[in-house]
Amino acid sequence: MFAPRTTPWPLVALFTAGYLAPYLLPTVVGRLDSGLPLTPTQAGAVGSALLLSSASAGFLLASRVERIGARRLARVGLLLAVVGYGGAALTHAVPAVVLGALVGGFGSGTATAVAATGIAALRDPHRATTAGLLGVSALAGAVYLTVPHLGPGHGQPLAAIALAALAIWPLTSRLPAATARSHQPGWDGSGLPHLRHGLTLAACMLCWSLAQNSLWGVSGRIGLTQAQLTETTVGAVFAVGLGAGLLGVTGAGALGPRLGKALPIGAGTALIAACIALSASATDLTTFATGEIAWNTCYPIVLSYLIGLAASLDTRGRWAVLVGSASSLGTAAGPLTGSLLSTQAGFPVMGAVLAVGLLVIAVPLTVVALGAGRRTLPVVEIPVEAPAYDKATAA
Repeated sequence: MFAPRTTPWPLVALFTAGYLAPYLLPTVVGRLDSGLPLTPTQAGAVGSALLLSSASAGFLLASRVERIGARRLARVGLLLAVVGYGGAALTHAVPAVVLGALVGGFGSGTATAVAATGIAALRDPHRATTAGLLGVSALAGAVYLTVPHLGPGHGQPLAAIALAALAIWPLTSRLPAATARSHQPGWDGSGLPHLRHGLTLAACMLCWSLAQNSLWGVSGRIGLTQAQLTETTVGAVFAVGLGAGLLGVTGAGALGPRLGKALPIGAGTALIAACIALSASATDLTTFATGEIAWNTCYPIVLSYLIGLAASLDTRGRWAVLVGSASSLGTAAGPLTGSLLSTQAGFPVMGAVLAVGLLVIAVPLTVVALGAGRRTLPVVEIPVEAPAYDKATAA
């Protein structure tokens, strides 16, 4: 088992690689719309297909990471991300772009599955999760500041994801190979603990992520069309929002479990609902920036506690991966849902609908968090190559 204060940087890096595509979703979808012969709804559908492919990887690999080996699986995932996103960035043929997005999405989901399984086995999964969210927020913020200055076209954000996966590749040598434990009976996913709470959390996370990414998938269009801002200004707002998210996640990491899980999850989800309604109704820079920055501050804080809650349900990591994959399904449906709602009813009505939905699911999420807080879960010792992580800590 990892030492309580050890930060497993290879897992954090994989987490960053896996989550980068969802974080860059607005610019990916916006660039697909403007750089290829696609309508906004079709571009949103491509974004949804990418994230659906990512979710399918998680469901497929939830109980297989240790049997296959984290190192091997991480390398496969990163290779798929480099080939898929890189290929999609280099071509203007729509079918090839869609295929590349699907391949890259599966690679992102594979990297996320490896990271989630490893993080769930830590004594302090919340700390590693906050480190991963800090990494992906910082990297995504840098991309949002850079992409508007690189000229038009759909390829820049996709290339950024591919390059990030390529840069993280060397760290895979520090991940463990397949372990003997992974061949023991019962590792195939049967007998999941806390089944009722796990299923409730997975269902709620699907809806929670759908609401977040329905807004995130059309945030660029809200800024450009409804608030009448330039792409550079919208990108700057996103970058500031992600920077504010860095501060929020840093605070959440410092607080750790002191507030429990129920209060940050329940109250945080209610606050996110208000942010979404405000952002979706924006008609000027002040309102748009306020809503987006407040939302980007709250979203990763609550997400870090939700990921930690999933990890607490099963230290073998199966619920962490399954709940994460359910979240990816919601994320996948988000761009298309946001596009359809905004096209049919307008951005403000879309925001109101999403806000009400979040307030409804805040109740069962809080109940699950309260239940998890009342029990002490055992720490499962999972063999790893400790010297490799010692190197990562020293690096």
